[in-house]
Amino acid sequence: MQTTRKSLRHWSVALLGGVGLALTPLAGAIASEETKITGFYENATYVRDHVGLSKFRNTLQLTAERKLGERGPFSNVSWYGVLRGSYDGVYDLNSSEYGRKAGGAVSLENTSGLGGSTSVPHGSGLKLPNSFDVANHPNRGMIVLGENLHNTSGGAAFGVPVRPCDKDKRGCINGYLDKDSNDLRFSEFNDRLDFIRELYVDFDYGFDNGHILSTRLGKQQVVWGRTDLFRVLDVINPVDFSRNNIYDELEDIRIPMWILKSDYRMGAGDVFDDLNLSFVWNFDRFRPHDIGQCGSPNVILDAGCFFRGMNTLWEYGGTVANFAGGDIATDFGPGQIGIRKAHMPAWSLSNTQFGLKLEGVYGDIGFSLNALTYRSQLPSLRGGIPAQNGFTGETGIWPSLIAFDIHFPRVNLLGGSLDYYSQGLDTVFRVEVAHTEGEEFANTMKSRLYSENSVTRYVIGADKNIFIPALNSRRAFLFSGQVFGQHIHQYESEKRELGRVGIPDWKANWIGTLLVKGWWVRDRLSPQLLAAHDFRAGATTVAPSIEWLISDNLRLIGGANLKVGSGANKFDDCRTCNPWDPFTAAFPGHPEGHSLGLGGYEPLGRFRAGPLGMAKGQDELQLTLRYSF
Repeated sequence: MQTTRKSLRHWSVALLGGVGLALTPLAGAIASEETKITGFYENATYVRDHVGLSKFRNTLQLTAERKLGERGPFSNVSWYGVLRGSYDGVYDLNSSEYGRKAGGAVSLENTSGLGGSTSVPHGSGLKLPNSFDVANHPNRGMIVLGENLHNTSGGAAFGVPVRPCDKDKRGCINGYLDKDSNDLRFSEFNDRLDFIRELYVDFDYGFDNGHILSTRLGKQQVVWGRTDLFRVLDVINPVDFSRNNIYDELEDIRIPMWILKSDYRMGAGDVFDDLNLSFVWNFDRFRPHDIGQCGSPNVILDAGCFFRGMNTLWEYGGTVANFAGGDIATDFGPGQIGIRKAHMPAWSLSNTQFGLKLEGVYGDIGFSLNALTYRSQLPSLRGGIPAQNGFTGETGIWPSLIAFDIHFPRVNLLGGSLDYYSQGLDTVFRVEVAHTEGEEFANTMKSRLYSENSVTRYVIGADKNIFIPALNSRRAFLFSGQVFGQHIHQYESEKRELGRVGIPDWKANWIGTLLVKGWWVRDRLSPQLLAAHDFRAGATTVAPSIEWLISDNLRLIGGANLKVGSGANKFDDCRTCNPWDPFTAAFPGHPEGHSLGLGGYEPLGRFRAGPLGMAKGQDELQLTLRYSF
């Protein structure tokens, strides 16, 4: 019993004492060494095909750290901070595309030829008995959903406001995707204090048996993954996709959170060469991925435009292309279809996130076993909300009606990783696997238009240095390849009268990536080629670049980001779901809430196209200049 109490007392001192230390002012009297400050200024200028300037981001980042040595029972005490501020001038320099002048009047496709035209202006469709007033929802400052990628081509579409939310409040969902002009220009300066990229304290506590408890407390990034570009285990921090879609380094686009991370380091033993047990508690208020607000240059999957357009339909009504009968542009009234609101989880202990990781080394093999419970950082649309019947005016819950609330469900993850260095092949092999329970997917076979599914994701990768004497006889090239796979369990899909219904995502899909990087001129000139291919979507991205280290402080990177492939895909859009029987029935006996499978590019085809396919047409030339100090 005395041993147990002594052990508990050690743990209490290690954790509670460390927390107290973290909350103590770290300047002045307790400082033993000077603070080291470094930083950089960076300008990133991108030009996009058919658009012009798509980024003119100026960034200043400062990094400060101070080692404090031993403090009472703690050793290796230090603190670390990163401050970052940026201004993206694209919203001022190209305001007709991404600012206060963006968008314009729109017309919606009408394949029936009603009125002798193939399109009708917003507000001029077939009016339901309970329609909308164009005076409350004027035809200005909008684009047609998906117009930057594809024509409507017989599918569903509607007008989407694209100006910042202080210029046009339509479609700005309260607490989610509601940025004003300054939020877009100065992305780090917001109520979540994003200009504090990292701010944490580190300290160690040594046990009598030689084990060490290493703790980091503060705003930080916790990296669990061993792979690049696509995340499998690395899901603790949300990601800011609005900076440059999926193409920036994760270190730059992870959104730091207030986290307590403790590693119990056991070191080498009889079996393992190293063994650690890590505990992670993300106690920050929930935060989802930043998927990009419609009207900004980077909107992954174009989902932010779909959300903004759908919230506009709910709040104001609007014209939807090719809806009635599958070919007549139709004017819906407010509160009938669309997105009503986003349920942003408030802070509570049950909404925080907890994780455990066992990590070790056995010979040439490094491994980890991971477990995490967290809130999905991607939104889920749940139907089955009260809405107005556009024909009768009655409010009720209608089966398979395209009216939703946004939720962020609880997800549980189990997984692991493995890396192995083969001396004979001089190659590092990487494997990462994660299985989740609780994720939600769109599903037009369900009356609420979504289903809960378990998902298995994995990455298999390899890194190898290869000499190519004809190109460089002194320096090897780095070749790094990986295959990312996703398999959705409890998958539902079937062919019906007019097309396929169910879950639009592929049951199984793979994305392959390849990185080739070389060095010349005493490693001051470094070209690289990055390519990614989505096998089921048939979409490919190729990103060549060259980095020139002009001096020890000045670096210039020029490159391009090019997309090829089929682009958008079609899928069931629920125009034939018959929620308001008999008014929406396609024929006598058409079951209520039963989709016939009539489909188009919007809105669910985006999940089949994936992030690579939905970015087709966004070819860019990119130039980045960084001065470090």
